[in-house]
Amino acid sequence: MTINDSADALALDGGIITIRPTRPADQRALAGLYEDATPDSLRMRFFTRPGSAALATEVGRLCRPESAAHLAVLAVEGERLVGVAAAERTDDTGHRAELSLFVAERDRGRGIGTLLLEHLAARAHRYGIAELVGEVLPDNIAMLRTARDLGGHSWSRFDDGIIDVGLDTLDPDAQDAVDLRDRTAERASLRALLSPASVAVVGAGHRPGGVGHETLRGLREYGYHGTVYAVNHSGRPVAGTTAHRSVRQLPPPIDLLVIAVPADQVAGVLADGAAVGVRAAVVLSAGFGEAGERGRQRQYELVRFARDHGIRLVGPNCLGLINTDPAVRLDASFAPSAPPPAGGLAVAAQSGAVGIALLDDALRAGHGISTFVSLGNKADVSVNDLIAYWYDDPATRAVALYVESFGNPRKFARTVRALARRKPVLALKSGRSDAGQRAGASHTAAAAAPTATVDALFAQAGVVRPENLGELLDEARMLTDQPLPTGRRLAIVGNAGGLGVLAADAAEAAGLTVPPGGAGNPLDLGAGVSPADLAAAAAEVAASDGTDMLLLIVIATRTNRAAEIIAALASVVDEHPGLATAVVLVGAEAGPRLGARGVPVYDLPERAVTALAAAAEYAEWRRRPLGGRADLPGVDTGLARDLAVGCGWQDYDRTAAILGAYGITILPAVTATSATEAAVAADRLGYPVVVKSADPELVHKTDSGGVRVDLNGPAAVRHAYRPVAAAGRPGSGVLVQKQMTEPVELVAGIAHDPRFGSVVLLGLGGVRTELLGDRVLRLVPMTDLDAGRMWRGLRAAPLLTGYRGAPPVDTVALEDLLLRLGRLAEDLPQIAELDLNPVLAGPDGVVAVDAKLRLAPVGAEPDSLLRRLSAAEPPGKEPS
Repeated sequence: MTINDSADALALDGGIITIRPTRPADQRALAGLYEDATPDSLRMRFFTRPGSAALATEVGRLCRPESAAHLAVLAVEGERLVGVAAAERTDDTGHRAELSLFVAERDRGRGIGTLLLEHLAARAHRYGIAELVGEVLPDNIAMLRTARDLGGHSWSRFDDGIIDVGLDTLDPDAQDAVDLRDRTAERASLRALLSPASVAVVGAGHRPGGVGHETLRGLREYGYHGTVYAVNHSGRPVAGTTAHRSVRQLPPPIDLLVIAVPADQVAGVLADGAAVGVRAAVVLSAGFGEAGERGRQRQYELVRFARDHGIRLVGPNCLGLINTDPAVRLDASFAPSAPPPAGGLAVAAQSGAVGIALLDDALRAGHGISTFVSLGNKADVSVNDLIAYWYDDPATRAVALYVESFGNPRKFARTVRALARRKPVLALKSGRSDAGQRAGASHTAAAAAPTATVDALFAQAGVVRPENLGELLDEARMLTDQPLPTGRRLAIVGNAGGLGVLAADAAEAAGLTVPPGGAGNPLDLGAGVSPADLAAAAAEVAASDGTDMLLLIVIATRTNRAAEIIAALASVVDEHPGLATAVVLVGAEAGPRLGARGVPVYDLPERAVTALAAAAEYAEWRRRPLGGRADLPGVDTGLARDLAVGCGWQDYDRTAAILGAYGITILPAVTATSATEAAVAADRLGYPVVVKSADPELVHKTDSGGVRVDLNGPAAVRHAYRPVAAAGRPGSGVLVQKQMTEPVELVAGIAHDPRFGSVVLLGLGGVRTELLGDRVLRLVPMTDLDAGRMWRGLRAAPLLTGYRGAPPVDTVALEDLLLRLGRLAEDLPQIAELDLNPVLAGPDGVVAVDAKLRLAPVGAEPDSLLRRLSAAEPPGKEPS
């Protein structure tokens, strides 16, 4: 959120509240807020019963322009002012400000005061205010409760009949409490959408095949438990459903509107819906954000109207939504087939076509759906909203996502990680090709392309990322309502030797192990094995301590009894409900699931193995501790911020100073602008030395002739000066450094993305950086355990632990470097690119030999810590 903008957020009851700075034009509304208050409320706020003059003074104070000394934000619901909070700095340089808060009496208990304080604290922090402090009367229980609910580092102190309360403006410890409030508000907000008591389909004509007609039929045929209405031009009943000619004729309240009219009529329909108390709408109509500038403007106006009238909106340009809860049975979609059975998988898809594929697979495979939401243009309701809803949804036991874009990827990273700790989350992200990816001017920026950043986001958050739609379908079946693997050891039992071998090959390629078994693994019992013998062998393997996962392979022939084999194996898997199991059946028809526990059945061993491997990877992530915030002594954030001003590539000395403020040392270098100066510096440093271009913008210095190594005397340094200096811009000169050697060369760095935030990179360094592509990324903030996972995630990790008798690298020092880079990236987003290459790692520590740092202005970026809905931005402005 930029300093001067507004944000839409949810009250605890699901109401949509707009938080924005005060303006001079708000004086009348603020005066009305206080005039409507009871004398006791005014006493609580002002410690007296103020007259009109005191109120006028307060209103004038609140409406002053925002500055570093004065901040004030309003909470508005529709056109009604419901609260105000302000902070006044006692002096221009202080880090503390006095806090005030007032909420309209009829709106207390809705969490609006807490919401105001969250947003006020975030704005104050951007102005350098570290703490907000307010005075509260002891009998002002509501305000004391609000301060307490903020959690984390809030405090209170009684003094002379007054209670002082204070809260930190940036408090990571309060995030759990913020997320809990967010989930509570989202569930209340989406209730009318996913569990409506009444639905009206607008545009439900009489002609079969029309979107509105088919959606209405779907509602009726699925057996929706609420009240259904049709709205059409004639007002005649449709498919046995009462119809009206206008939404305004519907008996209020109507929870959900399903809109299937031309795009230019949607706004009028929604306006009519607001008049009868509609709380949610699904816009099936196309012709909005996907349809050019006019469509984007139409979409912005639609969302802004919905927000101003407390309406949550799915779409536009979507397939609809489904809730299979037996108490609801809502099919508000025009999907081509009936909904799948009720089950544990929740689905959100931006693409209607992908949504249909997911629904069709669930129907054929019988694994069941809890809720399905086609997001379309996701103008309002987004994946982040649904993640918050599904977190506590008892019917949802796994989540599958198809996303084409992220509205607020930083919030997604945090909230999806919390969800994945309790339920599997699968996400298929389109746009994996190299087309359109940016190429940075440093190794780190080039490596942190969008696809790699999304991969890092998913890996940190425990999200299962299938390679394609087929894998998403297969892995969803394995991760919904099935036990998670306890390890990576796979046992393969079947009657098809060739398929068993292919399964073993696929398993090892996917990172699973196929350990030798007593009778063999894979265990091939031959195509003619009896059902009883195959079942007995499978039962023995399933009971073995060496089995974490079981793959059963059955091939049907004209001489065996495949149906009886399958029936016998069903009993085996049901007797081992805690063992992750998959079945491959070739040559015969059978149900898509095996046994009472519903083990998934696949047609190819590779598909089954891929699904098992994904489950094993996710289970490992679930077992790992998340870690906490690292304690990093010797960090001087203020000094680094003072140094990190301006923009563009920084010279070596400034780069070293910024890094030094975070305890990151780079090899000292002397800048020389003549061959003589270079030789003098080399004599002082001691030989051998390295001479390299001092031009901070020069990329790939080795390839461009900008580096000379192994210089053992002043003559060699003088001879190297001219060609090295010529590789850079005129006047840049050269850097002279003592030549260092260590067993391992690494690359480390930072790249900043305005939407995803900053990433930290670690990889194999030197000239092999791009050639081998062995690197790992982590988004900030990093935990104290992330750094160790980074170097262990390199393919070259054995080089760091003593490969072939070499001394092990000081990995503790390497982890410290990575954590300090992470903190630097977190604190200084103006660092657009930082490249440390090479970083020499040895038994006695790590040292960066070269560093390139580029600064860039920080514009409007999404804030993952604030409770806010996805931004409704006018055309031409990037969503935040």
